[in-house]
Amino acid sequence: MTALNGKVAIVTGASSGIGRATAKLFAQEGAKVVVVARRRPELDALVAEIGEEGGEAFAVAGDVRQEASAQAAVAAAIARFGGLDIAFNNAGATGEAAPISQMSLAAWQDTLDTNLTSGFLGAKHQIPAMIDRGGGSIIFTSTFVGYTAGMPGMAAYAASKAGLIGLTQVLAAEFGAKGIRANAILPGGTDTPASITNAPGATPDVLAFVEGLHALKRMAKPEEIARSVLHLASDASSFVTGTAFLVDGGVSICRT
Repeated sequence: MTALNGKVAIVTGASSGIGRATAKLFAQEGAKVVVVARRRPELDALVAEIGEEGGEAFAVAGDVRQEASAQAAVAAAIARFGGLDIAFNNAGATGEAAPISQMSLAAWQDTLDTNLTSGFLGAKHQIPAMIDRGGGSIIFTSTFVGYTAGMPGMAAYAASKAGLIGLTQVLAAEFGAKGIRANAILPGGTDTPASITNAPGATPDVLAFVEGLHALKRMAKPEEIARSVLHLASDASSFVTGTAFLVDGGVSICRT
């Protein structure tokens, strides 16, 4: 039996990177998956790919900063697949990188809306649906930035992602008695299209620098992060809740 057989999951930020890899892995492990992102063509391609591999998925195109998107994803999970057991609130953005004295209020607010308010909106609608099924697992993508390390120019990003850890802890305490587990993953550098190592003009020196920050001296593949999410989504972590789960290749402890 696969790890998520009979489960229904929502994955946001599913059009690329960690979200895409996790949606595929969830489907391979037996879950029916509602995939959410802004880019409809990429979602449709993912749904087709999952179908070709024998899985089931349904796409909801929308902006996670809008409550209607969270409502639509949960409604699709219930209407298409009968309920909701797992939510991976992964969508996010680095936002504007600037010293705090030079950051605009609009840029600050947009980053918080994308990374933190989206998690609140997701949880607001996902948790009641999970309770209707007798419990579930809700997972957020946070980061080590603002948790084990401060990086200049990353105030909005760090604050929003650290806020997700606080949200995770409150949800774990608030809904644990109703069978809800809440956890956050804190990835290290991951080779995704959004990584600075893949930005236009990024040189091999940039990649070498980022890799060198990690104890493992490399970046993660999205599939490696996805496996940590699978662990938190599955019964393998049935007594794990309220955690900030570092999946960072040792970047938090590396001084070499």
